[in-house]
Amino acid sequence: MEANHELSVRRPLARKAKLNDVSKRLKRNLGLYLIISPAFFYFVIWHYWPLYGIQIAFKDYMPALGIGGSPWVGLEHFNRFFNAYYFWTILKNTLGISLYGLLVGIPAPIVLALMFNEFRNKRFQTLVQTISYAPHFISVIVAVGILFFFISPTNGVINALLGSINGSKIDFLAEPGYFWPLFVWSGLWQGIGWSSLLYTAAMSGISPDQYEAAYIDGANKFRRIWHVTLPGILPTIVILSILSIGGIMNVGFEKVLLMQTDLNLSTSEVISTYMYKSGILDAQYSFSAAVGLFNNVINFILLLTFNAIAKRAGQTSLW
Repeated sequence: MEANHELSVRRPLARKAKLNDVSKRLKRNLGLYLIISPAFFYFVIWHYWPLYGIQIAFKDYMPALGIGGSPWVGLEHFNRFFNAYYFWTILKNTLGISLYGLLVGIPAPIVLALMFNEFRNKRFQTLVQTISYAPHFISVIVAVGILFFFISPTNGVINALLGSINGSKIDFLAEPGYFWPLFVWSGLWQGIGWSSLLYTAAMSGISPDQYEAAYIDGANKFRRIWHVTLPGILPTIVILSILSIGGIMNVGFEKVLLMQTDLNLSTSEVISTYMYKSGILDAQYSFSAAVGLFNNVINFILLLTFNAIAKRAGQTSLW
């Protein structure tokens, strides 16, 4: 009895001590909490509070009844999407464009950063780097406009060259087979310089002593890159690759929509554009929410899977 009484006394005292400790920490770091509060409320209001609306994916949402008053339909919208004749075409286009972009977009910035790292003239390096990442700050609309300037079937630069060589011109956006390469390689042009900056920054953290030791051991330039530079930036490569794979289902909506025509629809229709057409244009809000939820769940599963693979392989992971 005495032991139980002693425990009943100690527990409130311990709880009170913990609360006092938390209160002291809050007062001590009040300035820091005030600094991060705008970012905290931004994510709560714009990223977490809207999750309440996910439930319309399982309802027949009617604006007049609201989210809470709309009737439940379970998995009806998901079954409709999975059984649609266009499901596999949309899924193939989404995964195909994303995988194509990953195969090109992951190694290309690394190669460019390695080239920058080998420059000895720092002024020339700065100039080339500035030119390479400048397209990152161009809006998607302007980037697509520049693309049209080159591939326009009437007055495009490429078609002008083709016409002068063999007298024939190609309407690139009318040919479904050209859509994936145009989308991916134009995106690479716009993002390769900016992505390479991350790898360049990672390379700057490699100790010069490692390069000197490799040079003394007789390693040539290629072997120094292979055995010193690449292992030094491997954690950065892994993290950025995991993040890229985690967004594999998120193909750039605006750019696809701007490049999309009725003639290339068989290779350009992806999940994001289909969500826009069904949800905004056709006012099928619940169906569009179901498609979007499916898209995000797949992304989340891929993110967890590849993060676990990277962690098990002994490399850096997100958590």
